[in-house]
Amino acid sequence: MRSMDVAERRARVGVRHRLATAERTDDVQAIVRSLVVLHATDPATVFLSVAARSRGLEPGHVEKALYEDRTLLRMLAMRRTMFIAPIELVPALQASCADALAHKQRKTYGRYLESAEGVDGDVAAWLREVEAETHDALLTRGTATGAQLSKLVPRLRTQVDTAPGKSYSKPTSITTWVLVILGAEGRIVRGRPNGSWSSSQYTWAPIESWLPEGIPALTAEQARAELVRKWLSAFGPAPVSDIKWWTGWTLGEVRKTLAQLDTAEVDLGGGTGVLLAEDLDPVPTPDPWVALLPALDPTPMGWQSRDWYLGEHGPALFDRNGNVGPTIWCDGRIVGGWAQRPDGEIVWRLLEDIGSEAESRIEAEAARLTTWYGDVRPIPRFRTPLERELTA
Repeated sequence: MRSMDVAERRARVGVRHRLATAERTDDVQAIVRSLVVLHATDPATVFLSVAARSRGLEPGHVEKALYEDRTLLRMLAMRRTMFIAPIELVPALQASCADALAHKQRKTYGRYLESAEGVDGDVAAWLREVEAETHDALLTRGTATGAQLSKLVPRLRTQVDTAPGKSYSKPTSITTWVLVILGAEGRIVRGRPNGSWSSSQYTWAPIESWLPEGIPALTAEQARAELVRKWLSAFGPAPVSDIKWWTGWTLGEVRKTLAQLDTAEVDLGGGTGVLLAEDLDPVPTPDPWVALLPALDPTPMGWQSRDWYLGEHGPALFDRNGNVGPTIWCDGRIVGGWAQRPDGEIVWRLLEDIGSEAESRIEAEAARLTTWYGDVRPIPRFRTPLERELTA
């Protein structure tokens, strides 16, 4: 069995994730592909993840890829999490993750609708009628916010009480429910937000504006194999449990998918990892590098087993739900954290000694990041202990 120590895994992170200086690029799509997808729960993450891996890109370049060239698409996928995906990967994400999510959400919302006023007869049929009306309204209008759609489709304003009789009960309209289902089914997409690049006030558009023929259909088996192949290329080697966690699938689904691929087991020094059989050659160690990665960046969130790059820094840099805050990386490991203060200053703190040369590189990265932010002051959606301390 091929052995792969921590140093080699860290070298792969620098090269495969385009964090090493020589690997950075000004091709937005190439950056996204190198990580399979970008986390997009927090809109600012998308832009700052690109910033960390580019040379001369600006926020406008990311917006162009998303909303003008439309080579990237925002969608719910693994673990009901929002991601930005290359357009060619959308069919695999749809069939392997989003279809099941849409089915689950429709069942959940359907149960609530059974007791709603104005919903008569077959609830499932009623809900599908509202979905069709909403999709048709978007096809006619082109783009719209949820509020605008609720005026165009009156039944979107149907009120539902999800906790009748409870002190926290608060009736809500079904607008968001319907949009979530349509988005998960791949019939509509989140378009350009109102506000800056850190805003989550999205407009909606029909999928036909991105893909005129809709999302090509794949079987779930084909889709899972494609997704795991790309993940192993970017994040391998890793234990099977990491693949299960990242995808959100059952262990049986993961094992069945791996059986379709030509993989090899490698010794990770205390455990066994999986890697594509064609990818066993060593990756050259890159020159020394540092990177300032944003909260929820796909690199620190790419594995469930994190000791080999996180060390003992988890309590300072992760919240209680497992969401990572802004991190400082040095040669493939996390060494500290950073934050943006309300006045725009980038402040940082090291959690271990890395030497004066590496600290100078961090200062340069902080200055570059300050330029990227400009006048934008996003607050991470999930606050972590060190990030709060640095901005107090």
